[in-house]
Amino acid sequence: MTKRRVAILISGRGSNMTALIEAAKQDVYPADIVLVISNIANAGGLEKAREAGIETATVESKTFGKDRDAFEQALQDKLAAHKIDLVCLAGFMRLLTPWFVKQWDGRMLNIHPALLPSYKGLHTHERALKDGVKIHGATVHFVVSEMDSGPIVMQGAVAVRDDDTPETLAKRVLSIEHRIYPDALRLVASGGARLEGGVCKTDAKASPEDTLIAPTVI
Repeated sequence: MTKRRVAILISGRGSNMTALIEAAKQDVYPADIVLVISNIANAGGLEKAREAGIETATVESKTFGKDRDAFEQALQDKLAAHKIDLVCLAGFMRLLTPWFVKQWDGRMLNIHPALLPSYKGLHTHERALKDGVKIHGATVHFVVSEMDSGPIVMQGAVAVRDDDTPETLAKRVLSIEHRIYPDALRLVASGGARLEGGVCKTDAKASPEDTLIAPTVI
């Protein structure tokens, strides 16, 4: 099996990065995490990646000021030099230009802490609680030029509790993120996901517990 070469882009502690690295340790996993890049010097995730034996690099965005094109060209050069096949964004706090997104069309994934297309952008848990939703979750999607709008690869959900705070809800959603991001990358890297008319189709089957109703009435 030829494994796909994957780079992870981070800006912080790299929580989802760690989940991807752990999954990729399996011999049968179809992807190798070969590079972690941060746009912020000394981001916590860089040390975690080094401890896992993965090469790291910093392409510091503030060095380029408002010159987004120069920053992204430096990022692209680094990815090309490492012969990267797939890119995973994991807490990468930069909006990417259409040019960069086009370079990785169908080959760049992101994870978002909400059930897209609901709650794009920031403060997803606060907004979900304010709206009184009963089900919340996380989404892995392909990256397109419009933020949080690409074809959905995988989603996971949790029930929202009446006593939830943004912090308690975020903690449960994060556990879902750590489950679905490695599985979504597995699908894409193995060729089990494909894009048809702007929609992601997969060979994966639905969960045997394919119904989630909240709240449960006893």
